[in-house]
Amino acid sequence: MSKPLTDHEKRKQISVRGIAGLGDVAEIKKSFNRHLHFTLVKDRNVATPRDYYFALAHTVRDHLVGRWIRTQQYYYEKDPKRIHYLSLEFYMGRTLQNTMINLGLQNACDEAIYQLGLDLEELEEIEEDAGLGNGGLGRLAACFLDSMASLGLAAYGYGIRYEFGIFNQKITNGWQVEEADDWLRYGNPWEKARPEYMLPVHFYGRVEQTHEGPKWVDTQVVLAMPYDTPVPGYKNNTVNTMRLWSAKAPNDFNLQEFNVGDYIQAVLDRNLAENISRVLYPNDNFFEGKELRLKQEYFVVAATLQDIIRRFKSSKFGCRDPVRTSFEAFSEKAWEITTKTCAYTNHTVLPEALERWPIYMFEKLLPRHLQIIYEINQRHLDRVAALYPGDSDRLCRMSLIEEGNPKRINMAHLCVVGSHAVNGVARIHSDIVKTTVFKDFCDIEPEKFQNKTNGITPRRWLLLCNPGLADIIAEKIGEEFLTDLFQLRKLLDFVDDSVFIRDVANVKQENKLKFAAYLESEYKVNINPESIFDIQVKRIHEYKRQLLNCLHVITLYNRIKKEPNKKFVPRTVMIGGKAAPGYHMAKMIIKLFTSVGEVVNHDPVVGDRLKVIFLENYRVSLAEKVIPAADLSEQISTAGTEASGTGNMKFMLNGALTIGTMDGANVEMAEEAGEENLFIFGMRVEDVEAMDKKGYNAREYYERLPELKQVIDQISAGYFSPKEPELFKDMVNMLMNHDRFKVFADYEAYIRCQEKVNELYRNPKEWTKKVIRNIAASGKFSSDRTIAEYAREIWGVEPSDVKIPPPNEPRE
Repeated sequence: MSKPLTDHEKRKQISVRGIAGLGDVAEIKKSFNRHLHFTLVKDRNVATPRDYYFALAHTVRDHLVGRWIRTQQYYYEKDPKRIHYLSLEFYMGRTLQNTMINLGLQNACDEAIYQLGLDLEELEEIEEDAGLGNGGLGRLAACFLDSMASLGLAAYGYGIRYEFGIFNQKITNGWQVEEADDWLRYGNPWEKARPEYMLPVHFYGRVEQTHEGPKWVDTQVVLAMPYDTPVPGYKNNTVNTMRLWSAKAPNDFNLQEFNVGDYIQAVLDRNLAENISRVLYPNDNFFEGKELRLKQEYFVVAATLQDIIRRFKSSKFGCRDPVRTSFEAFSEKAWEITTKTCAYTNHTVLPEALERWPIYMFEKLLPRHLQIIYEINQRHLDRVAALYPGDSDRLCRMSLIEEGNPKRINMAHLCVVGSHAVNGVARIHSDIVKTTVFKDFCDIEPEKFQNKTNGITPRRWLLLCNPGLADIIAEKIGEEFLTDLFQLRKLLDFVDDSVFIRDVANVKQENKLKFAAYLESEYKVNINPESIFDIQVKRIHEYKRQLLNCLHVITLYNRIKKEPNKKFVPRTVMIGGKAAPGYHMAKMIIKLFTSVGEVVNHDPVVGDRLKVIFLENYRVSLAEKVIPAADLSEQISTAGTEASGTGNMKFMLNGALTIGTMDGANVEMAEEAGEENLFIFGMRVEDVEAMDKKGYNAREYYERLPELKQVIDQISAGYFSPKEPELFKDMVNMLMNHDRFKVFADYEAYIRCQEKVNELYRNPKEWTKKVIRNIAASGKFSSDRTIAEYAREIWGVEPSDVKIPPPNEPRE
């Protein structure tokens, strides 16, 4: 019997990782050793694994810089229309492997590192995640950067270089505990500081009326220092830039004449200015009206706009064109320029997530901007009043200023008024945006409102995280699907091909075994790899209904206890995700799930038929491990609450089946694959609306459904918290009396749907056929498609498949 292949040998067989030419391998080894000896170890005798990681990172970075410089030169020469994607979050994860893949270097690096007696995967594990985001919105921005570069767009990502990203989550006694994410501790090999482009940003002060008009004076200045990170496209030699701003105090900060005596204190107070870029706010889909957050928002916008205007003025043709350097007439054109330049993407309809800044805070921080907002509002309301004479209710609803105590600025309204295009992020979400949140605005300018269904990059979310699946797909249909995901449709020809069915099932089983081994090594938990891997990973939030999942787990447990000799389809239920530190109910949901796990996992009657695992510290690099191993993807938000979801798409592309409501992009996934190839259950948006009219009565379900009653009574009586029987009283009270997200209303349909899941899993061949149909239907959900639509329909640019010549070839 032949001995099993090593990981390295397995990786060598995977064609989609590029050919390892002998010359490339020798060159990489040479470069690696140079970096190791001259830039890192210097006077130390022994290199650590981290030294090896940095040597490899610098080696790969060397392959980027020539392409980076050449791309920026090319933009300077051609002066294309430029895209600037502004976001407070870019959830990038790790960079090394993605860069090797996009440059076509992965197999060469793997071979070189292997010949040096090291293991590539071990080095990749040393890299810290760049966790500069909370969840979907920040990860979307990262996928978009990848697609913009891969489509050859002259695009820039602009955001904040947070010193501390999303907190690291520890689970202690079943509770979430937060730890600071000191991701820059060992340095970041992928960024380049650009102090020569530092820019001033002003705060506070007052407005003075002068003969030239109002002037903003006596401000405090903070400097914005840019750090650039290269963003490589997939095998097209394009390398774009993500520019993140860091706050620096000016050298005279607090040392002006009025502060003569206390030099030491003045220098210590520099921290106050530099706190602007210290930490990411850890809220997902929730507005926390803190002054520091408003400062962060203005900081990134003010620095970015100055940077864009500077680049515009100094662009190749700008210097010869007087219109570009003379800004005297700017103010007359400013509003028209603003609306034609800006577009707004709405990411949520949850009212608690929409930003409404108190006027007193805005006035203190940005007094001149408040005056300008009043002027924008006046002109906006004059226009509405002309269209709807005497309709004062409408003026009130549409105003940028909300009456009340305190008065507030409705930032979403400001975005709509100030943009030429407004879009939602899935068809159902865009419809809700037009018919509810911005209905009045849509009545006036329907042509302004669009849909752009979200997508994910198939480079990271298939090729990088699931090379085994990418390879068997490439064997059947070639490699073009990596840049044209619609080609996956061709897999429908193989849905009855028994060899392909076997290959798909084998890849999934290998991924499950690998993830099981990871869980065992990291968390000392043993799981049954034959069980259904039932996975819900996303931020913990009531609207995402991790509680509904919990209720199913307890129901399953009760059924096993009731009939211990019956044959059950074994399951491993995994939930992962972070709760915002101030979100009490989300933290209680984690505690409930871990408490249920304590009981279930130690009950000998249950054995390995049901295991309950909380995945600690869910983040991009953990998603890359868990998603390829999933059988069942849980997408169970209340209809009308999840704008799109993108995890749902990652699971679909990686061969999991979806159990979900008709919410967000699930609707379009069902449309693409056929509803019969997903496990769809529960209320639709119309049903939820009808229930809101009629009134939702949770007790009715509690009394009608004996299994639900049993579960709730157990939670309430302390069955899962015997040492603190009252622990979950508040949660039960919420579910019974004020559950905005109607968990009980979908319980019965959910349980029935889960029974269908079990039934299909008993027939592996039919299960795998459904998997193939899902993969074949996931082409629409590439972020390349999303970005091509933004480019053509909002930004007014055309994607290009021009391959910039690599640095070793002469420019034409």
